[in-house]
Amino acid sequence: MVKLTLRERESIQEAVRRFRKLVERSGIKKEMRRREYYEKPSETKRRAKLRAERRTRRTRLLGSR
Repeated sequence: MVKLTLRERESIQEAVRRFRKLVERSGIKKEMRRREYYEKPSETKRRAKLRAERRTRRTRLLGSR
């Protein structure tokens, strides 16, 4: 849960900007997007496998230089 206390002499725009940054850093936005639609467990595993393959390919390419 993100809590924001309004600072002294802080405008609403500044408070909203700070709130957005807090939400972004906490990962709430990312979690909401992930949970927006149901994803089958097989799709989750497939995506993780592809991500791992890309990561190993990238490290192999950068490591050989």
